[in-house]
Amino acid sequence: MLKMMTFFQGLPGQQPVSGTLDFPRRPQKLSSTSEAESEASMSEASSEDLVPPLEAEVTPDRGKEEAVKKKKKKPKGLANMFSVFTKGRKKKGQPSSAEPEGPPESAPGLGGQPPGQLPTVEELKADLERGRLEAARPLLALERELQAAAAAGGASQEELVRRQSKVEALYALLRDQVLGLLRRPLETAPERLRQALAVLAEQEREDRQAAAAAAGSGPSVLAATRPRGWLQLWRRDVAQAAEERLGRQPAEGSEGRSEAERIFLHMGRTMKEDLEAVVERLKPLFPAEFGVVAAYAESYHEHFAAQLAAMAQFELCERDTYMLLVWVQNLYPNDIINSPKLAHELQALGLGSLLPAGQIRQLEATFLSSEVASVKEMMARALDLESQRWAQDVAPQRLDGHCHSELAIDIIQIISQGQAKAESINLELGLQIKHMLLVELAAFLKSYQHAFGEFLERCKQLRNYRANVIANINNCLSFRTSMEQKWQTSQDLPSHLLGPLSELKSHSFDTLLQNLFGDLKPLFKKFTQTRWAAPTQTLEEILSTVGKRLPEFSELHDCFRQELMEVVHLHLVKEYIIRLSKRRLVLKTAEQQEELAGHILANAQLIQVFCTQNGSPAAWLHHALPTLAEIIRLQDPSAIKIEVATYATSYPDFSKGHLSAILAIKGNLSNSDVKSIRSILDIDMGVHQPFKSLFSLIKEDPIKGRICPRVEE
Repeated sequence: MLKMMTFFQGLPGQQPVSGTLDFPRRPQKLSSTSEAESEASMSEASSEDLVPPLEAEVTPDRGKEEAVKKKKKKPKGLANMFSVFTKGRKKKGQPSSAEPEGPPESAPGLGGQPPGQLPTVEELKADLERGRLEAARPLLALERELQAAAAAGGASQEELVRRQSKVEALYALLRDQVLGLLRRPLETAPERLRQALAVLAEQEREDRQAAAAAAGSGPSVLAATRPRGWLQLWRRDVAQAAEERLGRQPAEGSEGRSEAERIFLHMGRTMKEDLEAVVERLKPLFPAEFGVVAAYAESYHEHFAAQLAAMAQFELCERDTYMLLVWVQNLYPNDIINSPKLAHELQALGLGSLLPAGQIRQLEATFLSSEVASVKEMMARALDLESQRWAQDVAPQRLDGHCHSELAIDIIQIISQGQAKAESINLELGLQIKHMLLVELAAFLKSYQHAFGEFLERCKQLRNYRANVIANINNCLSFRTSMEQKWQTSQDLPSHLLGPLSELKSHSFDTLLQNLFGDLKPLFKKFTQTRWAAPTQTLEEILSTVGKRLPEFSELHDCFRQELMEVVHLHLVKEYIIRLSKRRLVLKTAEQQEELAGHILANAQLIQVFCTQNGSPAAWLHHALPTLAEIIRLQDPSAIKIEVATYATSYPDFSKGHLSAILAIKGNLSNSDVKSIRSILDIDMGVHQPFKSLFSLIKEDPIKGRICPRVEE
C-alpha cells in the first residue's frame, strides 16, 4: 500500500494514460425548430426563396476536397497528444500533435461569392460541412438580416419561419463543427482551435446582446433562438470527458495493489496529467473569460469526489479506509492540487476537499481504532514467539560480542510503522496515534516484564538460561534508546514506560548475581568470627572471588556491565556495614576505636579501588564507610553530631537505629551523649530529591539497637 503513495515522484517517466482527451458527441437540438424539420424545410424551399435551394450539385473542387478529407488519418490517441508528459520528447520525424497537418484553407469570397455579398444557404451549408468556420460570420449576418426583415414586417410569418428554420439548421452544423473541435482540443491545430474559440466567443457575445435587447422589446413573430448557450454545452462536454477519462479501466500489472487502489491510482495520475496539459497547451489558446483550467479542474474534481463518496458509503476494510484517507488528506491536496505545475492555477479555484469534514473524521476514527488494534496484536504475537524461544532453550544471537535479541527491534518497528502510516495521512493524525501507541507500548512492556519474570523463575535449569537473561537485559537498552530517539528526550520518558524495563533489569541482575552473592556470604562471616583480627586478608579473598566471576558478564553491553558492577559495589559496602554493626564488641578506649577506624578506612579503600577499576560508577558509595570510621574515631560528642548530620545528608535513609548500632561500638559514650547524638536525626536535613538506597536495604533490630542481616540470610 505504501508504494501507492510514491507514484507521483516518478511521474515524468511514466507512460501516459492511453486514450484521448476527447468529449462524447451528444445529440443536438435547436431552440425552437428541430434540426430534422429545419433540414426538411431547407430541402423543400423553392428557387423563389431568399436563397437558392440546398440540393445544388457538388462542384468538382468540392469533390476533390471531400476525397482529400476522406484520406485523412484518424486522430491518434492520448499517447501522442500527451507527449507533454515526456517533457516534450517525440519520435524522430513525428510531427507535434498541436501542429496543423497542412496549410489552412484560404477562403477569399466564402462560397465563391464576391466580397460584400452574402453567400446562399446552400453555399453556407457546403462550407460548414467542409469545416470552414469562416462561414460563421456570414451566417450571423444572415441571422441579423432575418431579424431585420421580421422587424420591418414586410414578409409573411410563413416565409419568416421557413427562413429561420434554414438559419437554425446552419447553426446546428456550425455548432457541431465548433464543439467537435473543442472535444479534441489537443488534436486540433492551434490556428484551427483559435478559429473555433473565436466563433464560440462571438456567439456568447451575441447571446448577451440578444438577452439585453429582449428585455426591452415586445413580442416577435420569430421564435426565440437565443441564448444558444454553446459555452454551457462546451462545459457539459468537459464534464462528460472528465467522467469518461477517469472512469476508464486502469491498466493491469499493478502488482500488490487492490482493485480500489489501482482505480484511484489511475484517476489521480490521469487527472494530474490531463490538467497539466490543459495548463500548458490549452490555457494560452483559450480566452480568459472561458476559464478553461477551472472548467476542466472542477469537472475532474467533482467526478473524483463522487467516486470517493460512493466508495465511502460501504463498510471498508482497514486497507481501503487507509487508502481513502491518504488520497483525501495527502496525495490529492499535495501531489495534485499543490504540484509544481498546477499549484498556481488550482489553489485559486478553492476546489476544497474530496470528502466532507464529518465523513473524514469518521474515517480517521475508524483508521485509528483499527491501526492501534493491529499494532497491539502484532506486538503480542512478537512477544509470544520470543517467549517460545526462551522456553525451547534457543540460544540468543551474538552481535559484536554481546547477547542479542530482536524483540526490541521488532516492537519499535511495529510502533514506528503504525505512526508513520498515520503521518502519511497527515501530521495531526500522526500526533493523535502517537499517544495511543505509547499507551499500548507501556501495556506491552508490562506484559514483557511479566512473561520474562515467569521465565526467570521456571527455567533456571536450561542450558542457555543465563545467555537469554543477558540478551533481555541488553534489550532494555534497545527499547530505551529507540524511545528516546523517536519520541522524547531521556528526561521526559514517563515512568510507566521505564518502570517495567527497570524492574526487568533489576530482577535479571539479581538472578545473575545470586550465585556470586551466595559464595560471598561465608566469607563476610569471617569478619565476626575472627573478631577483625585479619580484616585485610578476608576482604582480599572476597574481592578475589568477585574478580573471578566477572567474565561471566562480558556479554552484557558496557552500560549494563557498569550497572551490574554498581550492584556488586553496593552489596560489598552493605554487607560490610551489616557485619560491622552486628558485632558484639564494645571498644571503651579511644585507641581501640582509632585502630578499628583504621581497619575500616583500609578496607573502604580496597573496595573503592577494586570496584572503580572494574567499571562501577557508584561514586555516591565512596563516603559510606570512611564516614562511619570517622564517627567511630571521634571522641567529642559535638564533632560526632556534625559528622552524623553530614552523613544523613548524603544518605537520607540513615536512621536512628543504624546510628545506634554504630554508637554501640563506642563504649565510652554516656547515655545522654548517645541520646543527644541521636537527636540530630530529628532535624529535617532538607533532602527531598530522589536518592539511591543503602541503609534502607539493611534491616534494623528495634529492640536491641543492632542491625540484622536481610531476611533471606
